[in-house]
Amino acid sequence: MLRRQKELEYKNMVVEAHAYARAGVLGNPSDGYYGRIIAVTVGNFSAHVTLEESERIAILPSESDGITFDDMASLAENIRIYGYYGGLRLIKAGIKRFFEYCQNHGIRLRPKNFTLRYASDIPRQLGLGGSSAIITAAMRALSSFYGVEIPREILPTLILQAETEELGINAGFMDRVIQVYEGCVYMNLDRQLIESRGYGEYERLDYRKLPSLYLAYQPSLGKVSGRVLNPIREAYSRGDPMVLESLRRLAAIADEGRAAIERGDPLRLHSLMDENFELRSRIMPISPDNMALIRTARSCGASAKFAGSGGSIIGMYTDDTMFETLTRKLGQLKAIVIKPEVR
Repeated sequence: MLRRQKELEYKNMVVEAHAYARAGVLGNPSDGYYGRIIAVTVGNFSAHVTLEESERIAILPSESDGITFDDMASLAENIRIYGYYGGLRLIKAGIKRFFEYCQNHGIRLRPKNFTLRYASDIPRQLGLGGSSAIITAAMRALSSFYGVEIPREILPTLILQAETEELGINAGFMDRVIQVYEGCVYMNLDRQLIESRGYGEYERLDYRKLPSLYLAYQPSLGKVSGRVLNPIREAYSRGDPMVLESLRRLAAIADEGRAAIERGDPLRLHSLMDENFELRSRIMPISPDNMALIRTARSCGASAKFAGSGGSIIGMYTDDTMFETLTRKLGQLKAIVIKPEVR
């Protein structure tokens, strides 16, 4: 009877939080190198976290953390999609950073624990910000559960640190900033700003001024994005002139794109998105399957660039006829094409 009463005591509070998928519109991957970026949230997909008050802290595994399988083929497929590490390490890293932030800022947390459940329908390892979305949703849930207000400009940095410093993931600011601010955001990640205060300048743009965008992703191209970006990091560290110049131009493209969005210039945006990919292809290898996505989309008359680190592309289309052609031709490559809901 006493045990039953205790269980009832810990069912008083339940909080839920989410974070959307994201896509880089212009400037990526300069976000990891003090560049400038324009990105959007993709409301078609999201990660959700639920915290329910409980006697002890418990983190429940999701599908990505599966430890039982029907057969070895199922196990291998799970690893292909989610890698050897599911979302549990992301959740743990996020909780640790939240706790340390509160300690460092003299915030006393109420003595209560929780059971955490999480789920995500963001296609994994396809450059859509699935990992950062899980941490973002967890941070939001923790803040609500404990009544802690973290300044919006600081939160992306905490999320980034959970990945880079806790887990050793090669990542930049873009995913975390756009998932915290949502909509369409221009980011100035000037080195002096980042090093002096820990965050850049983030400006929400009017997403209603964006042209018609499509997003396409090929599930079979899943990979670990940090590993894909390692060659750029290595070349940047040794001061490779071509890499440094390409990253400078990528940052400038974001500036030009911001102006084009403000004045409603879709033709300029089209050419900038294409140039963004050409610059990226100079500084990192592009697999044949990823290149096929780009070339096929462009053959339909659309612009095309990576939404993230590969596996998904984003671009502009002009009308429903072009969108239907994109859907059909990219579908022949086993790619799924959607209209991103920017919100």
